[in-house]
Amino acid sequence: MQMQQTRLADSRIAVILPCYNEEKAIARVIDDFRKSLPEAVIYVFDNNSTDRTAEVARAAGASVAQVAQKGKGNVVRRMFADVEADIYLMTDGDCTYDVSVARQLAEKLLAENLDMVVGCRVDAGESANYRRGHRFGNRLLTGSVRRIFGGEFSDMLSGYRVFSRRFVKSFPALASGFEIETELTVHALELRMPCGEVDTVYGARPEESESKLSTYRDGFRILKTIMRLYRVERPLQFFSTLSLFLALVAIGFAIPLLPEYLATGLVPRLPTAILSTGLMLAALLAFGCGLLLDNVTRGRQELRRIAYLSIPGVAHRS
Repeated sequence: MQMQQTRLADSRIAVILPCYNEEKAIARVIDDFRKSLPEAVIYVFDNNSTDRTAEVARAAGASVAQVAQKGKGNVVRRMFADVEADIYLMTDGDCTYDVSVARQLAEKLLAENLDMVVGCRVDAGESANYRRGHRFGNRLLTGSVRRIFGGEFSDMLSGYRVFSRRFVKSFPALASGFEIETELTVHALELRMPCGEVDTVYGARPEESESKLSTYRDGFRILKTIMRLYRVERPLQFFSTLSLFLALVAIGFAIPLLPEYLATGLVPRLPTAILSTGLMLAALLAFGCGLLLDNVTRGRQELRRIAYLSIPGVAHRS
């Protein structure tokens, strides 16, 4: 434990906080991190707040930057590009996550030479904050990612994470909103990065502080992101499934025509025959696209892997 503490003290640690209208909570979050991780530099990236978030954060001693483009994904993109550190700890500025486990998350990253540690939310009885719809949606979306991309993540949508430098600097960050957590998870899975999880209490927001997450709108955007990543990262599976569907529909249209053709040599329902032929051609085209894009994806993954390996891991900082 003493060696881990020494290594943590020798590392550059950045606490990065994406914020939008968190005037009521941000000062407490900053103060809690100063107690839990006094060696860390705290950065607040304000996403065009309409309240005094930036002013309060600056008064609390944090380094404050402004991000004009709306959306958490846009903020994360700027944070990862602008901040230089060996270990990055990212969480929300709304006081819902347990800051006291921050050191445990960072030490786990160092001790096990990981690239990402996720703080998995455990309900502390604040059902109004972690609503049933959010829990169900999280289980559904996390399960979908596990089935498509593999891995053993239990809380894919958690905003409490610790990253290595090579994770941060190899992450493309294409999402613009709350679907950024999905991208972070899939990035780790696709590059087969070593990751871990630590349970952390998830509490209620301070009074007069409102959640920016919309259960249905953002849930639908996250689902669209999963499907997009499925198409981009698993093109052969995606287009093979589409090809099989089109082929089965084509066969379904062709079956009633076959006995009549065998008996008379004629195809009286010519439009149906043309439709069946067109669907089968589309099925073959979809399968061909899947094969082609699979080769492109493999090449792109190799380039991302090389970029990832070009950055030293946390184990080499000591």
